[in-house]
Amino acid sequence: MQTLNKKTQQAKYVFADWLAAALAWMLFFAYRKVSVVPDLLHNLHEIYGDPNFYRGMVVVPLFWLILYIIAGSYRRIYRKSRIREITVTFSTVFIGVVIIFFTLLLDDVVTSPMSYYQSFIMLYLLQFVFTATFRLYITTRTVKKIHHKVLGFNTIIVGSNVNAVNLYKQLDAQFPSSGNRFLGFVNARVYDKYQLADHLPHLGFYKELPRLVRELQVEEVVIAIERSETQLVEKILTQIEDTDVIIKIIPAMQDYLLGSVKTTSIFTEPLVQISPHMMPPWQESLKRLIDFSASFLAILLLLPVYIILYLAVKFTSPGPVFYFQERIGLHGKPFMIPKFRSMYVGAEKDKPQLSSKDDSRITPFGKFMRKIRLDELPQFFTVLTGKMSLVGYRPERQFFIDQIVKRAPHYRLLFKIKPGITSWGQVKFGYASNVDEMVQRLKYDILYVENMSLAMDFKIMFYTVLIIVQGRGK
Repeated sequence: MQTLNKKTQQAKYVFADWLAAALAWMLFFAYRKVSVVPDLLHNLHEIYGDPNFYRGMVVVPLFWLILYIIAGSYRRIYRKSRIREITVTFSTVFIGVVIIFFTLLLDDVVTSPMSYYQSFIMLYLLQFVFTATFRLYITTRTVKKIHHKVLGFNTIIVGSNVNAVNLYKQLDAQFPSSGNRFLGFVNARVYDKYQLADHLPHLGFYKELPRLVRELQVEEVVIAIERSETQLVEKILTQIEDTDVIIKIIPAMQDYLLGSVKTTSIFTEPLVQISPHMMPPWQESLKRLIDFSASFLAILLLLPVYIILYLAVKFTSPGPVFYFQERIGLHGKPFMIPKFRSMYVGAEKDKPQLSSKDDSRITPFGKFMRKIRLDELPQFFTVLTGKMSLVGYRPERQFFIDQIVKRAPHYRLLFKIKPGITSWGQVKFGYASNVDEMVQRLKYDILYVENMSLAMDFKIMFYTVLIIVQGRGK
């Protein structure tokens, strides 16, 4: 069974979409000329001599590729459903044709009012038919290879005994195949003998999953533990929830009754699936676009405020204006977070400390900045670079994360997303003054992760602005 080459597969779809857009534009341009130029076949120079034809051949396919990237067409490239491919293409092409029609064609030559509708329908049909046909061809070939075990997703089983053995046999023998390429298993508990070892290599204990996922390029983790081991599910999940793997779990009867078992195939084993993607692809793309645009605009509009704060910090207390501190972000990777300095120099020379309500380490002007969150303004630059988002969870230092994880191991679930300038927990609690408050704030940040949407982001940003205007920050 071959491993997956995502870049090659993405290139196939990109080329197919570019070709579809180029062909659609060529035929549509000719169709538009027919309405104003009689006997077009004997006057082909009307097409090939028109500079708009060549401009369109460059601009229009590029526009479609950008739109498809925003819509998330090139993500999860090996996990496409043909029915979903058709429905997504149908809606995306409609949006794209509306944009092209009103930006490029609204002032074009019109022979009658009906020609507008005819042109819209023709452009839509050409773009949709070519795009859907090429995509379905690639997707169908890929699906067949997965079903016949030519291509496979690197998979590790968590579990070692009866449930794991039964599930492995079912998945390995089923046709059409679900595409799992089993690399081995990890045990959830220590036993004298692991029954699954007769079928797959033993890769170690479940706590080694983060390393194995990274080194073996694992795509899926299937949890098939015994009923006596179910209390370990949370600990297993916290080991891998900050990775990009798809997690599947053997369902209990209550999962069927509660509707937790989701599947896109009628042939595969029914499993509870936990996707690493918190939002639909188009929302993820739009969230990043909003982050970049809003941060860039905020920096421009707040430039006078930056200058005033720079001078105020510089002349109200000795020391540097900006304060850089290492925080932990997406996938547990460290990054530097900038702030306007609100404390006296050397405030944390002994060990990291959290600020409190009457913290003597905070300068008088620093208290004012913290009250309305002005010290956070330099973080718009961090959002521009992609290390943070406008809305996420407040990133912490490793020193405090180590303390939080001892009491709340599920803190690691936050690493699935980018940290943010503001958060649901920040709106509720403001700055945490001790680890207890951090743990208390955590439940709201976890709720955000599990309910991420643009609507939720807008709500959190609205209440953040309200808190700043009312000066209720702490």
